Amino acid sequence: MTSDTAARLTAILEPLATDHGLELVAVEIVGQPGSRVVRVYLDREGGIDIETIARANAWISDALDDADVVTSGYTLEVSSPGIERPLRKASDWVRFSGRTAVVKTTHPIEGRSTFTGVIGGLEGDTAVIDIEDATFRIPVDAIRKAHLKIDFDTIEEGKTR
Repeated sequence: MTSDTAARLTAILEPLATDHGLELVAVEIVGQPGSRVVRVYLDREGGIDIETIARANAWISDALDDADVVTSGYTLEVSSPGIERPLRKASDWVRFSGRTAVVKTTHPIEGRSTFTGVIGGLEGDTAVIDIEDATFRIPVDAIRKAHLKIDFDTIEEGKTR
C-alpha cells in the first residue's frame, strides 16, 4: 500500500514543487498505520536551504490535507536529498553523468547485483555505469535502488566526482 500511496502523493506534489521552482526528488512512506512518516525530498539547482524547506513544509502539509491520501496519522518530514542523493528518475542518469553512483538491481546483471562506478549517461531505458575498464548497461526498470556516492578524496582535490 505504501508504494501506491507514495506514487499518488508524487503525482500530487510534483506539479506543486515545479510551481515553486523546486524538483520533487522522492516521496517515501515508512512506519505502521497510525505512526507513519511521510518523507518528501526536494532539491533545486544550486541546492536547497532551510528557509525553502520551511516554506515547502507549509504547502506540502496543505496539499496532503486536501488530498486525504494518507488516511491514518502521520508525521511529515521535508528535506534535501543530501549529498548522496537518490537516483530515481531516468533523467537523473543524464543530469549526473560523470558522477560516481552505487546501483543495486532487482536481479543479477552480468553476474552482479551491486555496481559502484561512474555514470556514463542513459541509452534509451538503460543506465550506463563505467567501472574501471568495463561498461555495464542496466535497464532502468531493473534498478532497485541507486544513489550518488561522494568520493571525499576527489572533493579534497577540488574535483566533483
